[in-house]
Amino acid sequence: MSFKEEQSRKIAEIEEILRRFLPKTESCQKIITDAMEYSLMAGGKRLRPLLMSETYRLFGGEKAVIEPFMAALEMIHTYSLVHDDLPAMDNDEYRRGRKTTHVVYGEAMGILAGDALLNAAFETAAMAFDMEDVDARIVGRAMQILASKAGVFGMIGGQVVDVNASGEKIDGETLDFIYRLKTGALIECAMMVGATLAGAAKDQVACVESIASKVGMAFQIQDDILDVTSTMEVLGKPIHSDEKNEKTTYVTWKGLAEAQKEVERLSNEAVCELRQLEPSDSFLEELLLSLIHREK
Repeated sequence: MSFKEEQSRKIAEIEEILRRFLPKTESCQKIITDAMEYSLMAGGKRLRPLLMSETYRLFGGEKAVIEPFMAALEMIHTYSLVHDDLPAMDNDEYRRGRKTTHVVYGEAMGILAGDALLNAAFETAAMAFDMEDVDARIVGRAMQILASKAGVFGMIGGQVVDVNASGEKIDGETLDFIYRLKTGALIECAMMVGATLAGAAKDQVACVESIASKVGMAFQIQDDILDVTSTMEVLGKPIHSDEKNEKTTYVTWKGLAEAQKEVERLSNEAVCELRQLEPSDSFLEELLLSLIHREK
């Protein structure tokens, strides 16, 4: 099976996991579960749950305990996108080739859908405590990682600095800070939770955090590149949105050629560190390398 075929198969499995953990109701608040489903099931690369499950397997994990955490992390990622698209933030009308949540359901319901996804994420992750043959202490450590990487010292912290700097020129150090938190934190979370739930040692968890940090930075710089080189048809969202919102990006800071070199450097360094863990198969390595060449 080729890498693309295997990736498609794994993404299809993730889609089933997400559907299984999505809250459902036919009562008065049905509109919010509909909006949550619209947002969460809009497709995408499913990179974070994919990295989580593959890191879990890398360290010998083979239990279902990983599944609620995979769903939880994708819920957190999706809520952040729903809120990013709001008029008060990036004010985008398209995401993944279709109308954004607030455009379809209204601004108030867009806010509530994001809130509901965030809350559902922790309800979902907590289900792991009730699963058979799990170590509650390990699940607790994974919960701590999930919470901290999504919070003010993680993704939200990066968003705060990003929003606060909108319309202003920022230096490279500030840009690096934003990228490491806003994008990198959830990718670090994915790999660290996978390693932790599989029983990896502290130094091994630290190693995957380093790998994920480089992956996250490369991923965000590639986003900057695609925002100026791709098309709306390929990306499924408006291009030049960073320019519209007067944001400093790696491309505006260093130029396109340097940005492309940095993506390759970071991705290759991440792969070299991964090889030190002696993975039993090449899928995870190919996944990291694919970030260099992605077109959307």
